[in-house]
Amino acid sequence: MASVGPSAASTQPALPSGPAVFKTIPYAFILPEILCGTWVWILVAATSVSLPLLQGWVMYVSLTSCLISLLLLLSYLLGFHRNSENWKVLDSLYHGTTAILYMSAAVLQANATINSEFSTNAPLNYQLNSAASFFAFLTTFLYILHAFSIYYQ
Repeated sequence: MASVGPSAASTQPALPSGPAVFKTIPYAFILPEILCGTWVWILVAATSVSLPLLQGWVMYVSLTSCLISLLLLLSYLLGFHRNSENWKVLDSLYHGTTAILYMSAAVLQANATINSEFSTNAPLNYQLNSAASFFAFLTTFLYILHAFSIYYQ
């Protein structure tokens, strides 16, 4: 009788749980995504929000992404995934979609930064908007890196 070898599913790397999440690429990117996204939200909220339509979208994307990423991080820490391959698909789709949304928010924030250069209270608002633009593009990069890392894993 021939012995049965390992199945294809068992050769896949296991999804991390607990503190191993912070040591495993791409899951280690989740905490920096949350922190940089939080900075985007804080910095935009600290400005006078002269363009509510543009910066409202930036705040919506950053706050929603932070909350969903936090839930995803907690799910990994508590092991809700139970090593299911569906979680990799969910994670990849979420981070890819969020990267696209964050890119749109980062571009709108850069536009708001340019428009705030000559507004009232210009130096402070311009500096806050510039920092928010920087963190928005950095967060976009982290989400893209996370999505592609899962895809190529």
